[in-house]
Amino acid sequence: MTTSETKEQSTGGCPFTGRQKVDLSDISLTDPIIQSNPRDFYWTMRTEDPVHYDEKLGMWLVTRYEDIVTVLRDPITFSDKQGYEAQYASGFFEEFKQILESQGGGYFPDVIKSDPPEHTRIRKLMDGAFSAHRVKMLEPGITKIISDLVDTIADKAEKGEVVEGVREFSIPLTIAVICEQLGIDQFNGEKISRWSEAITAQIGRMQNREEMVENAKEICDLQNFISEQMKDREAEPKEDMISDLVHSELDDGTKLTYGEAVSLVRALIIAGNDTTATAITNLLLILATDSKLAKELYDNCDDDKFLNRFVEELLRFAPPVRGLAKMAVEDTELGGQKLPKGAHLLVMYASGNDDEEKFECPREFDMKRKNLGSHVAFGVGIHRCIGASLARMEIKVAARELIKKIDNIKLTVPVEELKYQKTVATHAIEALPLTFSKR
Repeated sequence: MTTSETKEQSTGGCPFTGRQKVDLSDISLTDPIIQSNPRDFYWTMRTEDPVHYDEKLGMWLVTRYEDIVTVLRDPITFSDKQGYEAQYASGFFEEFKQILESQGGGYFPDVIKSDPPEHTRIRKLMDGAFSAHRVKMLEPGITKIISDLVDTIADKAEKGEVVEGVREFSIPLTIAVICEQLGIDQFNGEKISRWSEAITAQIGRMQNREEMVENAKEICDLQNFISEQMKDREAEPKEDMISDLVHSELDDGTKLTYGEAVSLVRALIIAGNDTTATAITNLLLILATDSKLAKELYDNCDDDKFLNRFVEELLRFAPPVRGLAKMAVEDTELGGQKLPKGAHLLVMYASGNDDEEKFECPREFDMKRKNLGSHVAFGVGIHRCIGASLARMEIKVAARELIKKIDNIKLTVPVEELKYQKTVATHAIEALPLTFSKR
């Protein structure tokens, strides 16, 4: 795969950094070079084989925006539950399950990834916790968390020290926010970070057996922690999300089972910090590599409408989720490709957001594009990310507080040397060393 940077013209006359075709028969999403720099791979698939079978991965990669939306809006033909479960601890599932049952209180499938009608009752229960109104009420407290964290890294940078953006800003920020919402007053940020990485690895399809065992033990630790928190709320309810889940009743008058409650709290802890942390790391990278955009953000940092558009384009331009799994429950056809029953799909959100047929000049960061809100960073349909409003708000506040308090943000290594986590689920930078000055 070449990395040459030549200016070309797309069919629409849009100037962009030249795309380079790759040999689809000789490359996989699991290859390290593709993990770091996947866009030429995505483009080649969209152009030549939009529903492409990745031999090494054993999955069909769905890459065009139109096909992605088709899959996401048809939960009957394309099962979220079956796709997700086939992804989980792939190749080691039975051993993984045994470890959780013996050391982690049980194996609890992710009910938020279930199919209708089960998903419908769970989703109704969860929607209220993440309503736009409730998220708006949380903004002052979250602003305080983020502002204090920006002050901390700004003071460090003022001493001439390098700030590692992922471990010192993005992850602590999102962990503090979700723990506050869950009512977890005392928490170990390093532990929660390890738990998040362990869950991501289980759906990433790139771990070996030894890594699976270590990650399974981390998940056991997480579930045992959740169990303690739930017992505490059963005895003494609080004004927090864990109490809401433990004591809530569903429409039919029944409560969540213990396993359902554990799975939902687990999902909130992980999804509430992992993907949002990735998005905020992408924000830092954009500010460090595009000084013109950083200046525009600073000039408009008190304009809420501008900030909202900035966040939407950031999510389209650099989506934190690379791809999530589905499974065909019957023989079907997608994008001209016949798929057999049981076909395991990876819906490539990041490729859809980069599709020239949907987004004009997709490699341009353009906050004025007319279809700004059409990106699929949060998915679409019934499984659209339940925490989207909270994630948007966190990213917006982080952008505002960062640009108000720091200047001259720069990477200390070439962007080509950045390493990414080994997973097909997210496109997450491992470390982002930065320098900047305090305004």
